[in-house]
Amino acid sequence: MTISTDKGSVAGATADGVDRFLGIPYAAPPVGTRRWQPPAPASAWSSPRSATAYGSRCPQSPTSTGPGMSEDCLYLNVYTPERRTNRPLPVLFWIHGGGFSSGAGDLYDGSQIAKASNVVVVTINYRLGVFGFLDVPGLSRQGAGNYGLLDQEAALRWTQRNIGAFGGDAGRVTIAGESAGGHSVCALLSSPPARDLFAGAIIQSGGCPSLTVAQATAEGDAYAAAAGCSVPATSVSCLRAKSANELRAADSGFIGGILTGPLPVSGVPELPLAPSVAVRSGRIHNVPLLIGSTRDEVRQWALPFANATKGQYERAVRLEFGAQANAVLAHYPYSAYDSPYTATYAIGTLWGDSSVFYGLGGCQYQNLTAQFATRQPKTYFYEFDDPHPPTLATTPAGFDSGAPHASELGYLWPMETSKSLTPEQQQLSMAMVRYWGAFVKHANPTTGGLAAWPSYRSGKYMSLLPGDDSQALKSEVYADRHQCSFWNSISYDWLTTNPDRLAAQAGVPTS
Repeated sequence: MTISTDKGSVAGATADGVDRFLGIPYAAPPVGTRRWQPPAPASAWSSPRSATAYGSRCPQSPTSTGPGMSEDCLYLNVYTPERRTNRPLPVLFWIHGGGFSSGAGDLYDGSQIAKASNVVVVTINYRLGVFGFLDVPGLSRQGAGNYGLLDQEAALRWTQRNIGAFGGDAGRVTIAGESAGGHSVCALLSSPPARDLFAGAIIQSGGCPSLTVAQATAEGDAYAAAAGCSVPATSVSCLRAKSANELRAADSGFIGGILTGPLPVSGVPELPLAPSVAVRSGRIHNVPLLIGSTRDEVRQWALPFANATKGQYERAVRLEFGAQANAVLAHYPYSAYDSPYTATYAIGTLWGDSSVFYGLGGCQYQNLTAQFATRQPKTYFYEFDDPHPPTLATTPAGFDSGAPHASELGYLWPMETSKSLTPEQQQLSMAMVRYWGAFVKHANPTTGGLAAWPSYRSGKYMSLLPGDDSQALKSEVYADRHQCSFWNSISYDWLTTNPDRLAAQAGVPTS
């Protein structure tokens, strides 16, 4: 099947009832003088372009098999139901996660959602790590620190111009993402240039963190020094002269850990306000929103405490919470958690409930949802509560991961973990695909044959469980589960020390 776009025609392929158009360029290759510049328009082509293979992934540390890496990576993929009516279909625009340092659109096969929900699905690549989020003074006149975010907006503009040719409705585009993709959605909600590019939003296990320009340039200067470009007068030219491999070889400090990696930069034209401030003040694009997290978001991230004693656990809590530590320990006593891995379960639970990882999950996440719902009546909240979803993470024998970060993805997208779903989990998977599809189509996840999903304004959220056990529960149930009366009564900051370093500071021995 051949479709005409504004730059030329693309020839896709059909499989299992879905038309697939892969590796379509939505911007010019950000190479040579275009490295560390806002995305430029792609060049036109005259002959039909083959769209049956994914484009290269953006430079990153290798995480899985797939297309090779290249700076020439600004490609997207379109999935459409083979059989369509003459009426344009709503569009799900997916932004991958990976800490703004890894991931790619090809990891998310949109065929299942497109076919089951009768929607068009778009997945994208965007620049990552130092290529997408480096901020060094003089690097470019516009976009420094936010090239990856500008890539996302360029892909949305491509969608606005072209999705009609694929059977999609440019007026009904829902942006969605998980983890860093969820952070991106919040940033796009707060970005003036993104206004009118979408009509709905889905945030999965993502929040609204950002860096100030001062923070971003400090990290950029530190990276430049690590890359051998420490002289301010020549750092930009020095960085530009390096190969992609040389830049990647120096990025371990820039990528950092769970809490010290790249983030969008606020205080600039594409993001004037920090997204968290924009949400609180109502200065966001007010569109219907589906938002939620997994039940045990950060438990696996607490594994550096696997060998911690009671004293070391309590020392870590005191290092993190200072004057509030006694109260925290009273609510999360070491003795309340199973062994082995007692300290991991304890600190993972309190981290999750307190939302100290960028406001993700737990009580601050519920408060964030309430802030959205104050202005947007079509705000829907969920918690993915499957107690034993399959994951790819390697964990110690006997460790119970619960429902960790990203464990819901295999229920929505065909992935390696999808192959391990039990019949009851398969039932949940299809229910989630239908809920998500209903939201994309109607700005309301409720759909026939499944438990009704009320808006958060009604005082309820959806607990997603295997089989047919998913149900709407009162928001007080969520608050009780995460001890929100306590967390909302004290003052504390997000965690800024990565788990392995905090464990070392507390004297926990490594495995």
